[in-house]
Amino acid sequence: MHIALFHQYHHNPDCAATCRHYTFMAELVKRHQITLITSNAWESKRLTQLYDWVPPGVELVSVPVPYHNKMGIGQRVKAFGEFAVKALLAGRKIAKPDVIWGVSTPLTTAWAAARVAKYHQVPWVFEVQDLWPSFPIQMGAVPFKPAQKLLYHLEKSLYQSAAHIIPLSMGMEQYISSLGIPAQKMTTLVNGTEVPERPLSFTEREALREKLGLAGKQVVLYAGTYGRANDIPMLVQAAELLQNHPQIHFVFAGQGFDEPLLQSAAQKQQNILMLPPQPRHQMLELFSMAAVSLVSFIDLPVLAANSPGKLFDSLAAGTPVVVTNPGWTKDLVETHHCGWYSPAGNAEALANSLLMRLQNQAELETMRENAHSVAQEQFDRLQMVPKLERIFTEAVSRK
Repeated sequence: MHIALFHQYHHNPDCAATCRHYTFMAELVKRHQITLITSNAWESKRLTQLYDWVPPGVELVSVPVPYHNKMGIGQRVKAFGEFAVKALLAGRKIAKPDVIWGVSTPLTTAWAAARVAKYHQVPWVFEVQDLWPSFPIQMGAVPFKPAQKLLYHLEKSLYQSAAHIIPLSMGMEQYISSLGIPAQKMTTLVNGTEVPERPLSFTEREALREKLGLAGKQVVLYAGTYGRANDIPMLVQAAELLQNHPQIHFVFAGQGFDEPLLQSAAQKQQNILMLPPQPRHQMLELFSMAAVSLVSFIDLPVLAANSPGKLFDSLAAGTPVVVTNPGWTKDLVETHHCGWYSPAGNAEALANSLLMRLQNQAELETMRENAHSVAQEQFDRLQMVPKLERIFTEAVSRK
Protein backbone atom coordinates (compact mmCIF):
# COMPACT_ATOMS: atom_id res chain seq x y z
CA MET A 1 0.00 0.00 0.00
CA HIS A 2 1.30 3.47 -0.90
CA ILE A 3 0.50 6.04 1.82
CA ALA A 4 1.11 9.74 1.17
CA LEU A 5 1.42 11.78 4.38
CA PHE A 6 0.78 15.55 4.31
CA HIS A 7 2.23 17.12 7.46
CA GLN A 8 3.49 20.70 7.44
CA TYR A 9 5.76 20.37 10.48
CA HIS A 10 7.81 17.18 10.29
CA HIS A 11 10.38 16.67 13.08
CA ASN A 12 12.84 13.95 13.91
CA PRO A 13 14.35 12.97 17.30
CA ASP A 14 17.15 15.51 16.82
CA CYS A 15 14.52 18.26 17.25
CA ALA A 16 12.93 19.73 20.35
CA ALA A 17 9.47 18.43 19.48
CA THR A 18 7.29 15.36 19.64
CA CYS A 19 7.96 12.70 16.99
CA ARG A 20 4.58 11.00 16.62
CA HIS A 21 4.75 10.68 12.85
CA TYR A 22 8.42 9.74 12.80
CA THR A 23 7.56 6.73 14.99
CA PHE A 24 4.53 5.84 12.88
CA MET A 25 6.39 6.13 9.58
CA ALA A 26 9.34 4.07 10.86
CA GLU A 27 6.96 1.18 11.55
CA LEU A 28 4.67 1.56 8.53
CA VAL A 29 7.54 1.76 6.02
CA LYS A 30 8.53 -1.81 6.99
CA ARG A 31 5.42 -3.02 5.16
CA HIS A 32 4.26 -0.13 2.96
CA GLN A 33 5.49 2.59 0.64
CA ILE A 34 5.47 5.96 2.41
CA THR A 35 5.75 9.40 0.82
CA LEU A 36 6.03 12.38 3.17
CA ILE A 37 5.12 15.85 1.89
CA THR A 38 6.29 18.45 4.40
CA SER A 39 8.04 21.80 4.79
CA ASN A 40 11.71 22.27 5.59
CA ALA A 41 10.86 24.48 8.58
CA TRP A 42 12.34 22.24 11.27
CA GLU A 43 15.28 20.69 9.43
CA SER A 44 17.60 23.62 10.17
CA LYS A 45 16.56 23.54 13.84
CA ARG A 46 18.03 20.11 14.56
CA LEU A 47 19.95 20.18 17.85
CA THR A 48 21.88 16.98 17.14
CA GLN A 49 22.63 14.88 14.07
CA LEU A 50 22.07 11.39 15.48
CA TYR A 51 19.03 10.39 13.43
CA ASP A 52 18.07 10.26 9.77
CA TRP A 53 15.83 13.20 8.92
CA VAL A 54 13.14 10.75 7.82
CA PRO A 55 13.03 7.04 8.66
CA PRO A 56 15.01 4.97 6.12
CA GLY A 57 12.82 3.98 3.20
CA VAL A 58 10.47 6.97 3.42
CA GLU A 59 10.36 9.14 0.29
CA LEU A 60 10.71 12.81 1.28
CA VAL A 61 9.10 15.66 -0.66
CA SER A 62 10.26 18.82 1.12
CA VAL A 63 8.98 22.27 0.18
CA PRO A 64 10.64 25.50 1.39
CA VAL A 65 8.25 27.30 3.76
CA PRO A 66 9.74 29.04 6.83
CA TYR A 67 8.05 28.89 10.23
CA HIS A 68 8.95 29.58 13.87
CA ASN A 69 7.00 29.90 17.11
CA LYS A 70 7.54 33.67 17.44
CA MET A 71 5.77 34.50 14.17
CA GLY A 72 2.88 36.93 14.29
CA ILE A 73 -0.59 36.11 12.99
CA GLY A 74 0.02 37.53 9.52
CA GLN A 75 3.28 35.62 9.10
CA ARG A 76 1.64 32.38 10.20
CA VAL A 77 -1.28 32.79 7.81
CA LYS A 78 1.19 33.37 4.99
CA ALA A 79 3.15 30.24 5.95
CA PHE A 80 -0.03 28.14 6.16
CA GLY A 81 -1.26 29.28 2.76
CA GLU A 82 2.12 28.96 1.09
CA PHE A 83 2.59 25.39 2.29
CA ALA A 84 -0.95 24.40 1.25
CA VAL A 85 -0.40 25.60 -2.30
CA LYS A 86 3.05 24.06 -2.62
CA ALA A 87 1.90 20.77 -1.07
CA LEU A 88 -1.06 20.66 -3.45
CA LEU A 89 1.22 21.08 -6.47
CA ALA A 90 3.76 18.57 -5.13
CA GLY A 91 1.03 16.05 -4.31
CA ARG A 92 -0.22 16.06 -7.88
CA LYS A 93 3.24 15.09 -9.14
CA ILE A 94 3.88 12.07 -6.90
CA ALA A 95 3.07 8.53 -8.02
CA LYS A 96 -0.58 7.79 -7.38
CA PRO A 97 -0.97 6.68 -3.74
CA ASP A 98 -3.56 4.23 -2.43
CA VAL A 99 -4.53 6.52 0.44
CA ILE A 100 -3.66 10.03 1.64
CA TRP A 101 -3.09 10.92 5.28
CA GLY A 102 -3.64 14.60 6.05
CA VAL A 103 -2.56 16.06 9.40
CA SER A 104 -4.09 19.21 10.82
CA THR A 105 -2.85 21.62 12.24
CA PRO A 106 -3.19 23.81 10.37
CA LEU A 107 -6.49 23.20 8.63
CA THR A 108 -4.96 24.29 5.33
CA THR A 109 -2.76 21.17 5.29
CA ALA A 110 -5.85 18.97 5.56
CA TRP A 111 -7.41 20.99 2.72
CA ALA A 112 -4.38 20.30 0.50
CA ALA A 113 -4.53 16.59 1.36
CA ALA A 114 -8.23 16.45 0.47
CA ARG A 115 -7.65 18.23 -2.86
CA VAL A 116 -4.81 15.89 -3.82
CA ALA A 117 -6.95 12.88 -2.86
CA LYS A 118 -9.68 14.14 -5.18
CA TYR A 119 -7.11 14.68 -7.95
CA HIS A 120 -5.81 11.11 -7.65
CA GLN A 121 -9.28 9.70 -6.97
CA VAL A 122 -8.19 7.98 -3.76
CA PRO A 123 -9.54 8.09 -0.17
CA TRP A 124 -7.99 10.29 2.47
CA VAL A 125 -7.74 10.02 6.26
CA PHE A 126 -7.96 13.17 8.37
CA GLU A 127 -5.84 13.30 11.55
CA VAL A 128 -7.08 16.09 13.83
CA GLN A 129 -4.28 17.24 16.14
CA ASP A 130 -6.03 20.41 17.33
CA LEU A 131 -9.55 21.70 16.84
CA TRP A 132 -9.26 24.22 14.05
CA PRO A 133 -10.68 26.77 13.48
CA SER A 134 -12.03 26.80 17.07
CA PHE A 135 -8.56 27.25 18.58
CA PRO A 136 -7.38 30.29 16.56
CA ILE A 137 -10.83 31.86 16.77
CA GLN A 138 -10.97 31.53 20.57
CA MET A 139 -7.41 32.90 20.73
CA GLY A 140 -8.64 36.00 18.88
CA ALA A 141 -6.58 35.34 15.75
CA VAL A 142 -9.64 35.41 13.45
CA PRO A 143 -11.80 38.34 14.61
CA PHE A 144 -13.92 38.71 11.47
CA LYS A 145 -17.25 36.84 11.52
CA PRO A 146 -17.37 36.14 7.76
CA ALA A 147 -13.89 34.57 7.92
CA GLN A 148 -14.93 32.48 10.94
CA LYS A 149 -18.01 31.24 9.10
CA LEU A 150 -15.92 30.31 6.06
CA LEU A 151 -13.42 28.38 8.18
CA TYR A 152 -16.12 26.48 10.05
CA HIS A 153 -17.67 25.55 6.72
CA LEU A 154 -14.30 24.32 5.46
CA GLU A 155 -13.76 22.31 8.64
CA LYS A 156 -17.09 20.48 8.34
CA SER A 157 -16.64 19.82 4.63
CA LEU A 158 -13.27 18.19 5.37
CA TYR A 159 -14.81 15.95 8.02
CA GLN A 160 -17.47 14.94 5.53
CA SER A 161 -15.10 14.21 2.66
CA ALA A 162 -12.60 12.16 4.70
CA ALA A 163 -12.88 8.38 4.55
CA HIS A 164 -11.95 8.24 8.23
CA ILE A 165 -11.06 10.73 10.99
CA ILE A 166 -8.42 10.30 13.70
CA PRO A 167 -9.00 12.72 16.61
CA LEU A 168 -6.28 12.94 19.27
CA SER A 169 -8.66 12.90 22.23
CA MET A 170 -12.17 11.82 23.16
CA GLY A 171 -13.04 15.49 23.63
CA MET A 172 -12.18 16.13 19.99
CA GLU A 173 -14.22 13.11 18.95
CA GLN A 174 -17.23 14.38 20.90
CA TYR A 175 -16.93 17.80 19.25
CA ILE A 176 -16.74 16.27 15.76
CA SER A 177 -19.75 14.08 16.56
CA SER A 178 -21.69 17.21 17.54
CA LEU A 179 -21.33 18.38 13.93
CA GLY A 180 -23.26 15.34 12.72
CA ILE A 181 -20.28 13.14 11.81
CA PRO A 182 -21.07 9.47 12.61
CA ALA A 183 -19.07 7.83 15.40
CA GLN A 184 -18.15 4.84 13.19
CA LYS A 185 -16.18 7.21 10.99
CA MET A 186 -13.79 8.08 13.84
CA THR A 187 -11.01 6.35 15.78
CA THR A 188 -9.33 8.26 18.60
CA LEU A 189 -5.55 7.77 18.79
CA VAL A 190 -4.14 10.07 21.47
CA ASN A 191 -0.81 11.82 20.96
CA GLY A 192 1.08 9.18 22.93
CA THR A 193 4.83 8.72 23.25
CA GLU A 194 7.67 6.20 23.26
CA VAL A 195 7.49 4.34 26.57
CA PRO A 196 10.65 2.89 28.16
CA GLU A 197 10.45 -0.49 29.88
CA ARG A 198 11.20 1.10 33.23
CA PRO A 199 11.57 4.67 34.51
CA LEU A 200 14.93 5.86 35.81
CA SER A 201 15.86 4.89 39.37
CA PHE A 202 16.15 7.43 42.18
CA THR A 203 19.96 7.25 41.92
CA GLU A 204 19.86 7.98 38.18
CA ARG A 205 17.43 10.84 38.69
CA GLU A 206 19.57 12.35 41.43
CA ALA A 207 22.65 12.16 39.19
CA LEU A 208 20.80 14.19 36.56
CA ARG A 209 19.77 16.80 39.11
CA GLU A 210 23.33 17.06 40.39
CA LYS A 211 24.56 17.59 36.82
CA LEU A 212 22.28 20.64 36.58
CA GLY A 213 23.20 22.00 40.00
CA LEU A 214 19.88 20.88 41.46
CA ALA A 215 21.05 18.17 43.85
CA GLY A 216 18.47 17.55 46.56
CA LYS A 217 15.93 19.88 44.94
CA GLN A 218 12.34 19.03 44.13
CA VAL A 219 12.16 20.00 40.49
CA VAL A 220 8.94 21.40 39.02
CA LEU A 221 9.39 21.08 35.26
CA TYR A 222 7.78 22.82 32.33
CA ALA A 223 9.15 21.41 29.07
CA GLY A 224 7.66 22.60 25.81
CA THR A 225 6.60 25.64 23.86
CA TYR A 226 6.34 29.00 25.62
CA GLY A 227 3.30 29.91 23.55
CA ARG A 228 0.52 32.40 24.14
CA ALA A 229 -1.81 29.54 25.06
CA ASN A 230 0.52 27.99 27.66
CA ASP A 231 -0.07 30.46 30.50
CA ILE A 232 3.63 31.00 31.19
CA PRO A 233 2.95 34.24 33.17
CA MET A 234 0.89 32.20 35.65
CA LEU A 235 3.75 29.71 36.11
CA VAL A 236 6.22 32.56 36.73
CA GLN A 237 3.87 34.01 39.33
CA ALA A 238 3.56 30.61 41.05
CA ALA A 239 7.36 30.36 41.20
CA GLU A 240 7.49 33.84 42.72
CA LEU A 241 5.02 32.79 45.43
CA LEU A 242 7.29 29.85 46.33
CA GLN A 243 10.57 31.78 46.55
CA ASN A 244 10.74 31.26 50.31
CA HIS A 245 10.77 27.47 49.86
CA PRO A 246 14.28 26.84 48.49
CA GLN A 247 13.77 23.08 48.22
CA ILE A 248 11.34 23.67 45.30
CA HIS A 249 12.96 24.73 42.03
CA PHE A 250 11.23 25.50 38.72
CA VAL A 251 12.96 24.36 35.53
CA PHE A 252 11.85 25.56 32.09
CA ALA A 253 13.11 23.91 28.89
CA GLY A 254 11.79 25.17 25.58
CA GLN A 255 11.31 28.21 23.40
CA GLY A 256 8.58 30.49 22.12
CA PHE A 257 6.66 33.73 22.55
CA ASP A 258 7.10 34.16 26.33
CA GLU A 259 10.83 33.43 26.37
CA PRO A 260 11.74 37.08 27.21
CA LEU A 261 9.36 36.98 30.18
CA LEU A 262 11.03 33.83 31.50
CA GLN A 263 14.52 35.22 30.98
CA SER A 264 13.62 38.29 32.99
CA ALA A 265 12.08 36.19 35.78
CA ALA A 266 15.09 33.86 35.92
CA GLN A 267 17.36 36.86 36.52
CA LYS A 268 15.22 38.10 39.40
CA GLN A 269 14.11 34.84 41.03
CA GLN A 270 16.54 32.35 42.55
CA ASN A 271 14.17 29.40 42.08
CA ILE A 272 13.96 29.43 38.26
CA LEU A 273 16.39 27.68 35.93
CA MET A 274 16.05 28.06 32.16
CA LEU A 275 17.45 25.36 29.91
CA PRO A 276 17.79 25.54 26.13
CA PRO A 277 15.50 23.37 24.01
CA GLN A 278 16.40 19.68 24.32
CA PRO A 279 16.43 17.15 21.47
CA ARG A 280 13.63 14.65 21.57
CA HIS A 281 15.84 11.70 22.46
CA GLN A 282 16.91 13.45 25.69
CA MET A 283 13.48 14.61 26.82
CA LEU A 284 12.50 11.53 28.84
CA GLU A 285 15.64 11.94 30.97
CA LEU A 286 14.68 15.55 31.64
CA PHE A 287 11.16 14.54 32.68
CA SER A 288 12.55 11.73 34.82
CA MET A 289 14.56 14.04 37.07
CA ALA A 290 11.48 16.13 37.96
CA ALA A 291 9.32 15.59 41.01
CA VAL A 292 6.36 16.81 38.98
CA SER A 293 5.76 18.35 35.56
CA LEU A 294 3.38 21.09 34.47
CA VAL A 295 0.96 20.95 31.55
CA SER A 296 -0.54 24.42 31.60
CA PHE A 297 -2.92 26.23 29.27
CA ILE A 298 -5.01 29.37 29.48
CA ASP A 299 -8.70 28.94 30.22
CA LEU A 300 -10.25 28.42 26.78
CA PRO A 301 -13.03 25.83 26.26
CA VAL A 302 -11.34 24.42 23.14
CA LEU A 303 -8.19 23.56 25.12
CA ALA A 304 -10.07 21.09 27.31
CA ALA A 305 -9.98 18.70 24.35
CA ASN A 306 -6.30 18.97 23.46
CA SER A 307 -3.75 16.13 23.56
CA PRO A 308 -0.45 17.69 24.69
CA GLY A 309 2.69 15.70 23.97
CA LYS A 310 4.38 16.79 27.21
CA LEU A 311 1.64 15.04 29.20
CA PHE A 312 2.47 11.65 27.69
CA ASP A 313 6.23 12.16 27.90
CA SER A 314 5.94 12.93 31.60
CA LEU A 315 3.80 9.87 32.28
CA ALA A 316 6.17 7.63 30.30
CA ALA A 317 9.06 8.89 32.45
CA GLY A 318 7.07 8.06 35.58
CA THR A 319 6.66 11.70 36.57
CA PRO A 320 3.34 12.97 37.98
CA VAL A 321 1.60 15.73 36.01
CA VAL A 322 -0.25 18.87 37.07
CA VAL A 323 -2.87 19.83 34.47
CA THR A 324 -4.69 23.15 34.47
CA ASN A 325 -7.65 22.51 32.19
CA PRO A 326 -10.89 20.66 32.86
CA GLY A 327 -11.69 17.87 30.44
CA TRP A 328 -10.21 14.49 29.72
CA THR A 329 -6.68 15.26 31.02
CA LYS A 330 -8.13 16.24 34.42
CA ASP A 331 -10.17 13.04 34.46
CA LEU A 332 -7.07 11.03 33.51
CA VAL A 333 -4.74 12.26 36.26
CA GLU A 334 -7.46 12.03 38.90
CA THR A 335 -8.79 8.61 37.85
CA HIS A 336 -5.34 7.02 37.66
CA HIS A 337 -3.88 9.04 40.55
CA CYS A 338 -0.85 10.04 38.46
CA GLY A 339 -1.00 13.78 39.09
CA TRP A 340 -3.54 16.42 39.96
CA TYR A 341 -5.58 19.34 38.65
CA SER A 342 -5.02 23.02 39.46
CA PRO A 343 -7.30 25.58 37.78
CA ALA A 344 -5.98 27.60 34.85
CA GLY A 345 -4.84 31.13 35.60
CA ASN A 346 -4.68 30.63 39.37
CA ALA A 347 -1.05 30.94 40.44
CA GLU A 348 -1.88 30.88 44.15
CA ALA A 349 -3.79 27.59 43.83
CA LEU A 350 -0.91 26.04 41.88
CA ALA A 351 1.69 27.22 44.41
CA ASN A 352 -0.35 25.93 47.35
CA SER A 353 -0.96 22.54 45.72
CA LEU A 354 2.74 22.12 44.92
CA LEU A 355 3.75 23.05 48.45
CA MET A 356 1.31 20.55 49.95
CA ARG A 357 1.81 17.63 47.54
CA LEU A 358 5.59 17.80 47.35
CA GLN A 359 5.76 17.22 51.11
CA ASN A 360 4.07 13.84 50.73
CA GLN A 361 6.79 11.55 49.39
CA ALA A 362 4.73 8.38 49.74
CA GLU A 363 1.94 9.82 47.58
CA LEU A 364 4.45 11.08 45.00
CA GLU A 365 6.02 7.63 44.73
CA THR A 366 2.61 6.06 44.18
CA MET A 367 1.89 8.66 41.50
CA ARG A 368 5.22 7.87 39.81
CA GLU A 369 4.35 4.18 39.60
CA ASN A 370 0.85 4.91 38.35
CA ALA A 371 2.13 7.38 35.74
CA HIS A 372 4.45 4.84 34.12
CA SER A 373 1.82 2.10 34.27
CA VAL A 374 -0.88 4.12 32.54
CA ALA A 375 1.61 5.20 29.86
CA GLN A 376 2.52 1.57 29.16
CA GLU A 377 -1.11 0.47 29.08
CA GLN A 378 -2.69 3.28 27.06
CA PHE A 379 -0.20 5.66 25.44
CA ASP A 380 2.55 3.63 23.76
CA ARG A 381 2.73 4.79 20.13
CA LEU A 382 3.99 1.42 18.94
CA GLN A 383 0.76 -0.14 20.17
CA MET A 384 -1.19 2.36 18.05
CA VAL A 385 0.45 1.38 14.76
CA PRO A 386 -1.74 -1.72 14.07
CA LYS A 387 -4.88 0.41 14.59
CA LEU A 388 -3.52 3.09 12.26
CA GLU A 389 -2.61 0.51 9.65
CA ARG A 390 -6.10 -1.01 9.83
CA ILE A 391 -7.67 2.43 9.29
CA PHE A 392 -5.71 2.87 6.05
CA THR A 393 -6.40 -0.67 4.85
CA GLU A 394 -10.13 -0.36 5.42
CA ALA A 395 -10.28 3.07 3.75
CA VAL A 396 -8.64 1.59 0.65
CA SER A 397 -10.82 -1.53 0.62
CA ARG A 398 -14.02 0.53 0.90
CA LYS A 399 -12.92 2.69 -2.03
